[in-house]
Amino acid sequence: MTATVHLPTHETAGDAVRRSATLDRTRRREFGRDRRSEIPLESHAAVPTDRADPIAALTAQDANRLADLVPIRHGRMSVSAFTFYRGAAAVMASDLSRVPSSGLWVELCGDAHLSNFGLFNGPDRRLVFDLNDFDETLPGPFEWDVKRLAASVVVAARDNGIEPAKGRRAALAAVAAYRQAMSRAADADPLQLHYFRVEIDDLRQRLKAEQRRRTEAVVTKARSKDSMRALAKLTTVVDGRLQFVDDPPLITRLGSLDSHQAHDVDAFFEGYLRTLPLARRRVVERYSIVDVARKVVGVGSVGTRCLIVLCQTADGEPLMLQFKEAGPSVLEPYLGSSGFSSAGERVVQGQRLMQAAGDVFLGWSTLESEVAGRPVDFYFRQLWDGKGSVPIEQMRGRGLRIYADVCGRTLALAHARTGDAAAIEGYVGDDATFDNSIADFAEAYADLTATDHLQHLAAIDAGDIVAIRDI
Repeated sequence: MTATVHLPTHETAGDAVRRSATLDRTRRREFGRDRRSEIPLESHAAVPTDRADPIAALTAQDANRLADLVPIRHGRMSVSAFTFYRGAAAVMASDLSRVPSSGLWVELCGDAHLSNFGLFNGPDRRLVFDLNDFDETLPGPFEWDVKRLAASVVVAARDNGIEPAKGRRAALAAVAAYRQAMSRAADADPLQLHYFRVEIDDLRQRLKAEQRRRTEAVVTKARSKDSMRALAKLTTVVDGRLQFVDDPPLITRLGSLDSHQAHDVDAFFEGYLRTLPLARRRVVERYSIVDVARKVVGVGSVGTRCLIVLCQTADGEPLMLQFKEAGPSVLEPYLGSSGFSSAGERVVQGQRLMQAAGDVFLGWSTLESEVAGRPVDFYFRQLWDGKGSVPIEQMRGRGLRIYADVCGRTLALAHARTGDAAAIEGYVGDDATFDNSIADFAEAYADLTATDHLQHLAAIDAGDIVAIRDI
């Protein structure tokens, strides 16, 4: 049977921006309200009934990954329904393509679950809270990210033993916060939107004493994560030379490069430097590469190539960079190509569009890899720079609801920067209809995720999928 795929109205995020330049807010709100007659808000409660095989979708991704790391990926995904959900962005992309779409496009994160929000240092060294993973970014219908976020709330609530009614309230909080923040964004001018960001003080003000103590622990840890801390934790001195600590399979030094390989790495790094603004390039040029290692990161990302680079000045001051493989977005089979020649550029440009304050060393390059047998696109960022994440697995009812609210507001601001906030406001309306429809979707999709997770575990038990756990 051929699956029914509801492709979105062919609007791009660029169309939404241009509409903002030519139509006033009142007319754009009307444009959004008119979409409801074609795609009712209630239609967003639907989950697909003609799904593709979720396990086949996951194993298909393994083909282009490092074979020795793929079992670690499946081991990490197997831990819980939430860890499975984190690694199953490709599964959900297929599912979202099979349900009605608003046709109102923004730059999508593409993987906007709860764990892909967090703390990091802005260029002014103040801690900000924002989306922090853009591997799947691509223009698309705004509600795809909202559904990914809301479903992650319900899945996390169930994993944490939170009663269903409270899990639903947390999902409703995320969507209501998104809708209300989008309404405020619709009245803001573009410059206000560009500069507005969520800082750590915004989080502190909303927390009770116990939750504030937990948040302060996260903040303290984030503030301590810089190049000097990374140097102490990840490196050692051998024969008078600084190098990464070898801790396979989590950290594996690449070892000495022959002259041909060294030339390739130099050309690769030069390519990265050319993507930086001149002022940033001059900073990085003061450092030399000292050592390179492969690092295992995340859940869904495990198996993609991720390298960490130790750089030093002649006086020994460190700079830690990470470059991570960028492949096609999991959204591209359903929403089309990004239009960028490099997947690394797709990630970086998407991140720059969506974040209020980003990593100053973001860039991209392509490595001609003899091992992979193909050119491999990468994007660059700092390894540690005030990065901190909230432990989702420790959250209970009220804490999850507050965190979901903040994530919803943050996502709305990211979408408003790249789409038509007034049209989206007009579409979602000012009552709870949209909120309840997305919450219905989230609960139904959490059911699907639980089933998919059990199917994944069964495939591991049957030996169809090899998994290495506890790494």
